[in-house]
Amino acid sequence: MNKVILSGRLVADPTVTYSTKQDGTSTAVARYRLAVERRGGKEAGADFINCVAFGKSGEFVEKYLHKGTKINVTGRIQTGSYTNKDGQRVYTTDVITEEHEFCEKRGETGDVPQESTGNENFMNIPDELEGELPFV
Repeated sequence: MNKVILSGRLVADPTVTYSTKQDGTSTAVARYRLAVERRGGKEAGADFINCVAFGKSGEFVEKYLHKGTKINVTGRIQTGSYTNKDGQRVYTTDVITEEHEFCEKRGETGDVPQESTGNENFMNIPDELEGELPFV
């Protein structure tokens, strides 16, 4: 089974591109890096995980996520490789995201992760957006 669950903050605004399929439709491809604290808190350091979201999930990332946003991500690891312009083999590891979940209220961004005891740290999503969100 290939399943990943991460909790962290976006280190920069996501970059979103649209790829066009042969039938003329386009699909959003959102890329971002998530800073995930290692067990033991700030003293233990953080890992910076590359994440990719496709389709409706990518559109959601483009619309709602930005630098500093704390989220939970569920997805799968995907590895790959390519040859760079110098002829060297480069290996990649990305998390292909399937679900995004907010971890704090709107406007609460900071450097220190906050403990949550329930739903008080989750963002309220307007009712009119409910059908558009990929994780509802």
